Amino acid sequence: MKARREGPATATSLDRQRGSVTLVTAALLAALLVLMLGAADLTRVLAAAARAQTAADAAALASAQEQALPSGLEPAEVASAFAAYNGAQLVECICALGTFDATVTVRIGIDGLSLLAGTRYAVATARAVVDTDGP
Repeated sequence: MKARREGPATATSLDRQRGSVTLVTAALLAALLVLMLGAADLTRVLAAAARAQTAADAAALASAQEQALPSGLEPAEVASAFAAYNGAQLVECICALGTFDATVTVRIGIDGLSLLAGTRYAVATARAVVDTDGP
């Protein structure tokens, strides 16, 4: 049986420790990079969701106004135009003629996310009602 020598570390064991520290540092940096990319993607998704909600609100209000004060256009056309003005695409407009309420759904594409490939969509729905019972 070989006796184990106690004392200062040899150069070989220091090299092995230095190598393991390098691996741990590289793994931590990679995890930090993924976390930062995820935070950037989340920020872009939340901003797109806010823009989609703004577009849905505007489209619903415009459609309800068109129903209450007709200008000759279809309420769905007006909703589509206001959604487009706000960078969104109209998905659905429940705005029957003769009523004073509109429910619209819009979507905005989110391209170029770092961690998710392909186009994702932020979808928002809004409802607007014109109150015809004045004071």
